[in-house]
Amino acid sequence: MKILYTASVLSHICQFHLPVMEMLQKEGHTVHVAANDNLAEKNGLKLQFADAFFCMPFQRSPKDKRNLKAYKELKLLLEEQKYDLVICNTPVVGVLSRFAAREARKHGTKVVYIAHGFHFYTGAPKKYWLFYPLEKHLADHNTDLLITINREDYERAEKHFKCPVEHIYGVGVRSERYHPASSDEKRAMREREHLPKDSFVILCTKELMFDNNQKTILHAIAKVKPEIPDLTMLFAGNGPDEQMLKELTNELGLTDSVRFLGYRTDLEQLVPTVDLVVSCSWREGMPLNIIEAMLCARPIVASHNRGHDELIEDGKTGYLVDKFDIDALADRIRKIKNDKATAEAFGLRACEKAQKYTAASVVKQMRDIINTLERSNTK
Repeated sequence: MKILYTASVLSHICQFHLPVMEMLQKEGHTVHVAANDNLAEKNGLKLQFADAFFCMPFQRSPKDKRNLKAYKELKLLLEEQKYDLVICNTPVVGVLSRFAAREARKHGTKVVYIAHGFHFYTGAPKKYWLFYPLEKHLADHNTDLLITINREDYERAEKHFKCPVEHIYGVGVRSERYHPASSDEKRAMREREHLPKDSFVILCTKELMFDNNQKTILHAIAKVKPEIPDLTMLFAGNGPDEQMLKELTNELGLTDSVRFLGYRTDLEQLVPTVDLVVSCSWREGMPLNIIEAMLCARPIVASHNRGHDELIEDGKTGYLVDKFDIDALADRIRKIKNDKATAEAFGLRACEKAQKYTAASVVKQMRDIINTLERSNTK
């Protein structure tokens, strides 16, 4: 088959879809990608397993007029290339792709939308539910298959949308990269990162932006710092809130304890070395950073949202807190620091649970789905 992946930015494809694209190429399919090339901002992230790349001016904001130009370019691409399958991703480009492929579908092209987390979800602000009528229309009339990566989205889509719906276990994390490290490996990794051998190291791997709520983490660190003087807080990622967060770090007197690492493509060298992984994001579909930590048997403290709630069993594989509860977050950080046996037990249970979220598991699911679509194309 000739397959096109679309997404708002190329980094999305490189971060989330390469294992499946590798499988597709190995099995003889042709794989193309259409996205806005933002890899210059991503510190060495590279596109692999694509036979062709088409740079298009997609924008994340639905209000950006450049999306009209991108829509026209995408529609022309679909007319010229005559794809058997279009796999679209990210909210805005998921909409543009499905509208652009209306004519192609009449000639046999199948269109799949992978929902990495609907904007509308239980507890979401009312304005987020404005996306629901549009998504329902597209699912009912412009989508051959909808793929969801968490149970809440799957159950809602299966109940209310007319198109077929499948559920997969996220986008897959490579277990050969993320796995528990021995004491000697941890020591060597810490030396490479210039981390004090006995420091209590906390990691947050998220884009530095409002929805990911790193402000709450910084305020919690300020609360526990007097009790944990050897604490080191690491933020891996870049984003629009970076300067604001650095200024807040300074205001809270944490400049000696907090490091901003920028965007990293070698997190497998960092995650196994830390003592705790934290995340306070508002919403998640199925967060890779949490699965990576689980595969490395790291304890986790995270905010309640559908992605975190599906992965973490509170008090068994980690702790869950309200996204704005600074005191609760600080308390759970203290518990992990002061109870090594519980922290280790959390990590081991989490590692066991994470096995179904590996790249091998998800690639198998996607192979079955794509093979079914291919058979339907040949009938």
